[in-house]
Amino acid sequence: MNPVSSIVVALGAVLLLVVIAAVGAGALGLELVFGAILPYLAIVAFLAGFVYRIVQWAKSPVPFRIPTSCGQQESLPWIKQDKLDNPSCGWGVLGRMALEVLFFRSLFRNTKAELQDGSKKLVYGSDKWLWAAGLAFHWTFLVVFLRHMRLFAEPVPGFVHLLESFDGFFQITVPAFFITDAIILGALTYLFIRRVVLPEVRAISLPADFFPLFLLLGVATTGVLMRYIFKVDISAVKKLSMGLLSFSFSVPEGIGVLFYIHLFLVCTLFAYFPFSKLMHMGGVFMSPTRNLANNNRKVRHVNPWDYPVKTHTYDEYEEEFRKLMQSMDIPVEKE
Repeated sequence: MNPVSSIVVALGAVLLLVVIAAVGAGALGLELVFGAILPYLAIVAFLAGFVYRIVQWAKSPVPFRIPTSCGQQESLPWIKQDKLDNPSCGWGVLGRMALEVLFFRSLFRNTKAELQDGSKKLVYGSDKWLWAAGLAFHWTFLVVFLRHMRLFAEPVPGFVHLLESFDGFFQITVPAFFITDAIILGALTYLFIRRVVLPEVRAISLPADFFPLFLLLGVATTGVLMRYIFKVDISAVKKLSMGLLSFSFSVPEGIGVLFYIHLFLVCTLFAYFPFSKLMHMGGVFMSPTRNLANNNRKVRHVNPWDYPVKTHTYDEYEEEFRKLMQSMDIPVEKE
């Protein structure tokens, strides 16, 4: 599928979700379905799919140590080891994983290759913009997620007030403008533009790459619209959220269609998450190239499948296929 078709399919799917929520919760009056039933189904799909994927990854055999490394392995005492890039113990792996999960260390060192103008020389350079946009999106998404905890707790936890005070530091507009709202929209926009502009990235992009971007943009955009432009009844929204926690299938009146569009997109994101590339959130912890210590020089690792194993030597192979090999003029050791 060409990139334009991929964009059209992905954008069309998200717009269709918006129309379904607008018609269902607005024209048809299915607020109970979109406000109570679908959120439960989305959470069940998310938890079941997440656990299933983790279990499947955990069952994958890893007979040998295969960590990727770019630093000095533990060797002789007078050779300095790179304990984070090439860890040989559990603490080193923990530090490496922390840098990877919290700061995207491997992406920070990512490089890009391109041909210089007017020549055929391939030049390598750093690609820090991708790292910055990815880090900005993930951290702001976490902050926005934690800020939403005020809708599910009474009284509101202290850390939520602390996050909001830092997030609304500029104290402009009423209600207070959250800097994370601008950052998350900017980061998602950059990631989309990068996927469209760079030919090598555009060539390998599929609807499965664009759909999460458009879905996240839809969630963020509807959330921003509700906060700053088309105001919704926050007390009614919190009543709905608290009712979901208590399994009360009741939906307050007067919340507004925009909120149900936002909620439906969030539910779709939760249900889609375990079966998409977004599942790298859990997969990074299960990757043997990251979560294993590189101690092959210190510890002897024996493949548990080695013994007993049925072998087929070359002599036996030639004995079995000698006539066929001779008929095709393939040299054999024994005539």
